[in-house]
Amino acid sequence: MHLGTTKETAAGERRVALTPAVVARLVKKQHEVTIEQGAGEAAGFADEDYAAAGATLSGREAVLRGVELLVQVQANDLVEGLPEGRTLVAQTDPLSRPQHTRELATRGHRVFALELVPRITRAQSMDVLSSMASLAGYKAVLLAAAALPKQFPMAMTAAGTIKPARVFVIGAGVAGLQAIATAKRLGAVVRAYDVRPAVKEQVESLGAKFVEMDLETGEGEGGYAKELDEAFYTRQRELMTEVLGESDVVITTAAVPGKKAPPLVTAEMVHAMQPGAVICDLAAERGGNCELTVAGETILERGVAILGPTNVPATLARDASLLYANNVLAFLGEILDSDGDLSVDLDNEVVAATLVCEDGELVHPLLRELNGLPERVPTPPEPEIRTMKLAGDD
Repeated sequence: MHLGTTKETAAGERRVALTPAVVARLVKKQHEVTIEQGAGEAAGFADEDYAAAGATLSGREAVLRGVELLVQVQANDLVEGLPEGRTLVAQTDPLSRPQHTRELATRGHRVFALELVPRITRAQSMDVLSSMASLAGYKAVLLAAAALPKQFPMAMTAAGTIKPARVFVIGAGVAGLQAIATAKRLGAVVRAYDVRPAVKEQVESLGAKFVEMDLETGEGEGGYAKELDEAFYTRQRELMTEVLGESDVVITTAAVPGKKAPPLVTAEMVHAMQPGAVICDLAAERGGNCELTVAGETILERGVAILGPTNVPATLARDASLLYANNVLAFLGEILDSDGDLSVDLDNEVVAATLVCEDGELVHPLLRELNGLPERVPTPPEPEIRTMKLAGDD
């Protein structure tokens, strides 16, 4: 199989989909790998590293024309120049941008959306969302610490005692748990809340206090948070206002796949916080958990800094690329057979869950529904034609 990757074109994207270490493993399996010149520079991987790993370096157009399977971090554009019939493995944001995925289908590409990897035990090594969320949770704490006009740990000095920062993490998924762990390592007093009571044990195992609220459970299928109605969020905000008023740092990580981020922090709640406090909203790209968040900007509201960082994993480009490329390598093991050829087995739940386009058609049932398309009727197999031999025939 001839695989390759090009330099990412999304604004601010510094990650690369294949690292030299993964290229070396692919080459060892007898795959041919072509990398666009400079594709890994922003993540700290030189062209010389790729060449030493066995890759061929080429221009963008040559990569797109030559590869059979293209691996990218983001399929933010329509991969101009990729010939019809090629296979694309990337993040396509299919649930939030179903029309974009439909346009990819019209170009005749076979597309696997890595965000749709199911959260099952054997697919953990392919879970790009978890890999990237862990990095985002870590970086969110550093961003908040840099913006906070005080230090995180307690300090006892001759000039007086400095109290530790009080951090409140909303959402105890992968990003939230990493944020809790990082804030604790920095010496803060940490509290956390999640609509799923089942995560209480995980929160407490990291040394944080779980804030309990008498509310409906919010756990959906596969361990994700489910979407809840406005009455739930209204009551939740009432109970949360007091906690926010006592916090120096609030980190919000609540998200529902394919949906606008739930608005958890209102302007009134921000006004209840002390001047100098910081909110770092990791859901900024999805509309924000704080109603005052502006994606890509930091704003001040009555002395409270509200950070709206976007594409946070790209700010840790080297490690993010290492994790992403390892996720990709594990996923390729699901769609490439022992001979290195593409094998789309829809009885494989990982393959079935991630295949969104094939043969110029949108094939994923949920994405067809989101695009207003009818349920797809599978093409019946060709009838088997048998030739009967008559008595006396040679």
